[in-house]
Amino acid sequence: MSSTAKNTVLILLVVALAFFPLVFIKGGQFAGADDRAEKAITSIDPNYHPWFKNIWEPPSGEVETFLFALQAALGAGFVGYFLGYARGRKKRESAEQSVAGVSRQKPVAGN
Repeated sequence: MSSTAKNTVLILLVVALAFFPLVFIKGGQFAGADDRAEKAITSIDPNYHPWFKNIWEPPSGEVETFLFALQAALGAGFVGYFLGYARGRKKRESAEQSVAGVSRQKPVAGN
């Protein structure tokens, strides 16, 4: 099996694992820190009203959790890409310098 085919299968498995809970799990309760904070604030001050309202409310907690995880994965991928890019660039530059240093050395006459 070629590496392209393996990568395609792995990507399809990841997508399937990501969407499985959204499709097959109904009525699940995924409460986050925001919900707990809201409950704590309203228990302290029942007259509290938020300063802002959401522009868009996800249809369920699962979708909200999925979007948060997607955001975290994209951020981690972005940071990982640039860290790897910087490391590879540094390695390439040091390799180029070492090659340039070897070619600049004067040949030693053999005895």
